Amino acid sequence: MTASIATGQTILVVGGGISGMTAALEAAECGKQVILVEKTPVLGGRTARLYRYFPKMCHPTCGLEINLRRLKQNRNVRIMTMTEVSAVSGSRGNYTVTLKVAPRFVNENCTACGKCGEAVTAEVPNPWNYGLDKLKAAYLPHNMAYPQRYVIDPSIVGTPEGEKAKAACPVGAVDLEMKEETVTISAGAVVWATGWRPYDAAKIQPYGYGRFKNVITSLEFERLADPQGPTGGKILRPGDGKEAKNVAFIQCAGSRDENHLRHCSRICCMASLKQTQYVREAFGAEGKSTVYYIDIRAIDRFEDFYQMVQKDATVSFVKSKVARIAENKANGNPILHGVNTEGYHRYAIEHDLVVLAVGMEPEITGVKLPDDVILDSSNFIEGSKDQGMFGAGAAASPLDVNRAVQSATAASLHAIQVVRKNASTEAA
Repeated sequence: MTASIATGQTILVVGGGISGMTAALEAAECGKQVILVEKTPVLGGRTARLYRYFPKMCHPTCGLEINLRRLKQNRNVRIMTMTEVSAVSGSRGNYTVTLKVAPRFVNENCTACGKCGEAVTAEVPNPWNYGLDKLKAAYLPHNMAYPQRYVIDPSIVGTPEGEKAKAACPVGAVDLEMKEETVTISAGAVVWATGWRPYDAAKIQPYGYGRFKNVITSLEFERLADPQGPTGGKILRPGDGKEAKNVAFIQCAGSRDENHLRHCSRICCMASLKQTQYVREAFGAEGKSTVYYIDIRAIDRFEDFYQMVQKDATVSFVKSKVARIAENKANGNPILHGVNTEGYHRYAIEHDLVVLAVGMEPEITGVKLPDDVILDSSNFIEGSKDQGMFGAGAAASPLDVNRAVQSATAASLHAIQVVRKNASTEAA
């Protein structure tokens, strides 16, 4: 199926995370027509998967709920989930964009009653929890999901399980005949808010991620600590389900390294400092966090948070780039080897769990960026040569949530200027 929508007065925002939502809202609330596309079934991006923000330690629910309410109420925004950009042509003020819309196998009749999920028994890895657990193959991604519509995993389409889901739906929302659609739109400006992905920790071979079950990433640890996560908020080791009371946090896992990511990802230090507080809250004085670091980069208002964590008796700091990780075969504990540069003492320290603070890299895999788009040395999006396309949020630079929102606002304002100038030219 092919359709054509929008005009040169439309702003296209690619990516439905916190940056994309912000860019879309800022433009729409200025009266501009916006199409917001997101490749996953729901809006919110990685921010929605956080347990808490630093430094206030508040839950993202509040900010996301406000933005979702604003989006729902604004008729200037058209939201397209499960949609990716496959091609962009043209120039500033007159782009032609081809979108591919993947089948959800659930139509707009869905009331999120959950009958389809109750009917099926097949399970798939839970993408919301980074595959740490499984969910039914007919599922609502999470409680705050928007749109509030179930998703049928393609693996059960054409199987008896898929037919069970279809038969169970009381409103005829399960449509197993859905096909991929191609949509062509016109846009005057494009905001690339495609977000970021964690660096592949398996590439850091000395750390044993993927080989040692009790070595995980900071994003996976975030989901473990969340009461809505795979363990109900209990900090348990993936290897054997035991409580992880002695946790090591390794900074710059893949960042600031010529063999991996050259850049500093900026958020990792604060993320680990925040996560030490999860350990303390879970286990009190029995909990122990050790942060292995090159240097702690906590700037501006974050310095106060860093100083607070330094005073926490359950947290200690080791100035060292961990050389390698081994495993105690008897108990599954990871053993960290390296040299403490404050005194140059060699160590071999055993922990219950190791958390790798993996770096950020731009999520442009599979994204068909136009040749006109300018990337920096780390592949973050700077903009386009014709000044009609803009990077926003973590697609443009490694940023925390607050700064990503600021970046998205700036990108949106630039896009508004482009379509305004376009309108003035057309009127003349």
